Amino acid sequence: MELNHILSTHRLKAAVVASVLLFPAAQSVLADEVVEQIELGLELYQEQEYGAAITELEFAIEDMRKMMSGLIAQTFPVAPDGWTAHEASSGSAGGGAAAMFGAGGTSLERTYQQDDGDGQITASMMLDSPLIQSMGAMFNNPAMIAAQPNMERVRLGREAAVVKWEPERSRAEVTLLLDGRIMMQVKGENLESQDVAVDLMRDWDLAAVREQSAR
Repeated sequence: MELNHILSTHRLKAAVVASVLLFPAAQSVLADEVVEQIELGLELYQEQEYGAAITELEFAIEDMRKMMSGLIAQTFPVAPDGWTAHEASSGSAGGGAAAMFGAGGTSLERTYQQDDGDGQITASMMLDSPLIQSMGAMFNNPAMIAAQPNMERVRLGREAAVVKWEPERSRAEVTLLLDGRIMMQVKGENLESQDVAVDLMRDWDLAAVREQSAR
């Protein structure tokens, strides 16, 4: 099979699977495609068409990332009382939630809108980004946190999050570093207090996050 034909075929596939995140049936179809891609990649490898084999396997890896993102998206907390949640979405390394955390890794986010007000919250998650390791230094340094204005460390069960509350701007930011490779963040605007942002982070299913993002 010609490499150009492979690339053309999978550009079409990429457009078809772009909306699979929250649809189990579509994920089942995607899983079948992943098997086909791996099998074709093996055939191309055995035929010593290494460039085409690499391309095929890279598409398989990307589709597996989409499937993993779909499962992780289901761990996001439900909307608090008086709020409406939008569907979670996945971002590439160069856009969406990834832009907030830096290049690399897998990113997802979900937005929440206050029903009878102007409040807005964005919950986001980044996995395996190079930036996460650099952020770990701040999380493990009480002096650095104490030196930041309006910032405090809050215990959430056995985990601890860093909370930044700017009352003059009605903004809250809650950041949790999980297992050294997962950064979870809740950012809110037009809020009366930091409590709704902290509670949303508290309601995040951390056990499910660990399970679905396990290597």
